[in-house]
Amino acid sequence: MFFAKTFKTASIALMITATALPALANGHQIWVEQWGVNNQVGGGQTGHGQRLRVVQSGHSNLSINTQDGHHNSTSVGQAGSNNVVDTHQCGGHNVLGVGQIGSNNQAAVTQCGHRNVTAVVQVGHNNSAGVVQVGVNNSVAIVQD
Repeated sequence: MFFAKTFKTASIALMITATALPALANGHQIWVEQWGVNNQVGGGQTGHGQRLRVVQSGHSNLSINTQDGHHNSTSVGQAGSNNVVDTHQCGGHNVLGVGQIGSNNQAAVTQCGHRNVTAVVQVGHNNSAGVVQVGVNNSVAIVQD
């Protein structure tokens, strides 16, 4: 009886570990979801294939992120009143997406390197976007309504 329970527990632990390993092999992944008032996030990643996703819904949203390396991606979605995004990526083949829906939106994006892509979509009242890209073959799209 003891052996059967131990074997079952070990099998379940092995299945969980085996399914988690492929996600770790491709770089670090961070998902942050904040629902409420006075939301803030600060994140930094260095390396290859990093993923950062931030979802904020509330009143006073702020997201400051840094990624250094290649083939990294950042996605920030904010819905609320006082939204701010300040993101820095340095390296090549990085992707950044910002979606803001609310009243006082701002987005400041800096990318250095080559073949980086940025998209900023702002729907709300007092939109402001600033994108600085240093390098070659970089792309940016800004949509404001």
